[in-house]
Amino acid sequence: MTHTVHPYSFRLNMLRDWRSRWFGVSKKYKDLLKADIIIREWLLKKMEKMYVEDIKIERLSSLAHIIITTSRPGLLIGRKGEGAENLKRALKEKIKKLRLVDSDIKITVEEIREPEIYASLTAKSVRDELEKRRPFRKTLKNALEKSIANKKVQGIKIALSGRLDGADMGRREWLQKGKIPLQTLRSDIEFSRERAHLPYGDIGIKVWIYKGEKFAEKS
Repeated sequence: MTHTVHPYSFRLNMLRDWRSRWFGVSKKYKDLLKADIIIREWLLKKMEKMYVEDIKIERLSSLAHIIITTSRPGLLIGRKGEGAENLKRALKEKIKKLRLVDSDIKITVEEIREPEIYASLTAKSVRDELEKRRPFRKTLKNALEKSIANKKVQGIKIALSGRLDGADMGRREWLQKGKIPLQTLRSDIEFSRERAHLPYGDIGIKVWIYKGEKFAEKS
């Protein structure tokens, strides 16, 4: 029986780096790991509509550096940086309330200039279009054409499942352009899941984006 493997974890230490990186932190491994997981989940839920692509956490002995990559930094930073400061304050309160490992917090926001080459941002875009009650076929086609138009993208696949357009029975529909070599470890594949909440039920969204093969640099 086969098992589904997430493309990110499948390529760790080959094409991908860990989302949590610790420097000089050798004690309290269990507590720090729990804190990182809770912080990341809480931030993703709080910033659900801000098109956040990824959250990385770097820890020093007394500092937690949170790096947020997003295609809409203005929504997160706010006027004169008020949004980032409010987020930092709310995060400190959350850590104190849950009695997690306390440390100084630094938040860095990085802008993504080509959102169409990231699977998570493409999935969020499809989710928002579906929640606006746009036809799913047109939404799929527009998302595929927008991504494949970028020279960095060599293949994309988007799959939807559920009661599409309010049909009585759920089904699965998908479109693909280019190639998606999921079994090749040097393939730079991005994968993301999202869920669109509609009056007649949820629609599951899966996106794969292939950006070519990466080879080790010759020394």
